Amino acid sequence: MKLKGLALCTVAALSFGALAGCSSTKSTGGSGGGGSAPVVGVDYPRSDTDFWNSFIQYTPQYGSKLALDLKTTNSQNDVAKLAANVQTMMAEGVQGVVMAPQDTAAIAPTLSQLAAKKIPVVSVDTRPDTGNVYMVVRADNRAYGTKACQFLGAKLNGKGEVVMLEGDLASINGRDRTEAFNDCMKQNFPGIKVYGEATNWDGATASQKLQTDLTAHPDIKGVYMESSFALSGTLQLLQQKGLLVAPTDPKHVFVVSNDGIPEELKDIAAGKIDATVSQPADLYAEYALYYIKAAIQGKTFQPGPTDHNSTIIQVRAGLLEDQLSAPLVTADGATYGGISSLKSTDTSLWGNHLS
Repeated sequence: MKLKGLALCTVAALSFGALAGCSSTKSTGGSGGGGSAPVVGVDYPRSDTDFWNSFIQYTPQYGSKLALDLKTTNSQNDVAKLAANVQTMMAEGVQGVVMAPQDTAAIAPTLSQLAAKKIPVVSVDTRPDTGNVYMVVRADNRAYGTKACQFLGAKLNGKGEVVMLEGDLASINGRDRTEAFNDCMKQNFPGIKVYGEATNWDGATASQKLQTDLTAHPDIKGVYMESSFALSGTLQLLQQKGLLVAPTDPKHVFVVSNDGIPEELKDIAAGKIDATVSQPADLYAEYALYYIKAAIQGKTFQPGPTDHNSTIIQVRAGLLEDQLSAPLVTADGATYGGISSLKSTDTSLWGNHLS
């Protein structure tokens, strides 16, 4: 699996002194300097959501395929624990680190420590606010918010009230999704009122705030959940209020989620929710490990299209991001506001291959 047009050296690895060679070829074994498998530390950010549990399931599979020796930890959504985990990894002699810092501002000191020891880092799902990593592997999170907006705007015919259950605004993902959803609504659907609710990616908080909004604003007809963390609580609440009805029922509240976990796809098919944006847990694991192996081998990349339906962009000087595809998923696979969607039963969706 090679990256098209990416054979020229660029700034992606300057911070780590990894300019030993330039290549666009994906290797499948060895560390480039010897026969032993590269030792890679992978910190899982949390294990309390279906999405991250799926990522955890995929990681050793791709680690084996790429002939990597993985040392894994779990920081449990705690940046201090992540920093401590990284210290342990360095003591164990890892050659590279994969992480997904949920607090993208507070991770800078840890990145500086790794850079000082010339240990490359790949950040998956999130992008550090400051400091550089070898590569960021994530989808275009602003597109998540835009796709959710276009879908709800179309379903509500540009009028009504919706609730946005935001993630953590300390996270680049929460900010991107929130800002894009609001910008899209203001520009394209000024007749829709948005009630934004900060939830810190916490399901109980999301449920409590949604209940308050549904009580205060009984005409709400749409909910945008920035992650599947709020799925269970949202459905329970809608059922309690007699609003968990078929999409053809006038009482139906249109629900859009983000993640593409199996439960979301089943709920779309059953008419319980209406759409999601499928965040590629499988590709996050695959390409996070692919890039960390490339970093260890001294390979570098430049902005441009890849052969895996993504585009590498330069976020800022010295920081590249491979923006993986994250399609809108609906029951009918129709186009909404110019955005095409996949049917929830589409076999290309990773969520249809996990139980």
